[in-house]
Amino acid sequence: TPIPGKGAVLTKVSAFWFDRLKTIVPSQALDIEPESVVADNERDQVAGRAIVVRKLKALPVEAIVRGYLVGSGWKEYQASQSVCGIALPPGLRQADRLPEPIFTPSTKAAVGAHDENISFEATAALIGAALAAQIRDVSLALYKAAAEYALTRGIIIADTKFEFGLDAAGRLVWIDEALTPDSSRFWPADQYRPGSNPPSFDKQFVRDWLEASGWNKRPPGPVLPPEIVARTAEKYGEAMTRLLAAD
Repeated sequence: TPIPGKGAVLTKVSAFWFDRLKTIVPSQALDIEPESVVADNERDQVAGRAIVVRKLKALPVEAIVRGYLVGSGWKEYQASQSVCGIALPPGLRQADRLPEPIFTPSTKAAVGAHDENISFEATAALIGAALAAQIRDVSLALYKAAAEYALTRGIIIADTKFEFGLDAAGRLVWIDEALTPDSSRFWPADQYRPGSNPPSFDKQFVRDWLEASGWNKRPPGPVLPPEIVARTAEKYGEAMTRLLAAD
């Protein structure tokens, strides 16, 4: 079910972060207006909804950073006191802030398949130890800088996913989307209470509805009710407004 305005939100938020965090790692984004590279009758389709990017070789790893104990991480912690093989202190509650953000990579599955969490060692075996370490360090730096800024806007970034590619010279480049409501878990800071799952400004709202709907998780998915579509669009829009508000 399409979410009105979602493409524009993801594009604007990504462009914001690519620019704000460019001193940490270069991004795919080129300083070219998308309207200038399409036919006249296509300009309306890309205006505000597209970024012109460099052609790069995507790496087969999704770089996930978790700053809080929630979602699948919380479930795993309850069973093993660890997340993706990383041992954590005892006594943590759902949605607790972790002592330090953790890097928990996953495979980048084909369309329709599920990504699988892998260890840092497996990541190193897949792409090389030096590149794996660089991705880990860059991902943690991006998350920490973004989380610090977002908190000044009343948003907690609980976790997020980064993707990277290599340019022709072998340099690491940030690709795909950047710290959006689709790739991240955004919580309103004023409603955060450790011990319970906070409301969110992201697609978790849709996930929660799907879970409650009784869907068997096999395609096709159910059609979202109009009120869920409208509320999701509202949440995405609020996240963008908060993050992009002028100082």
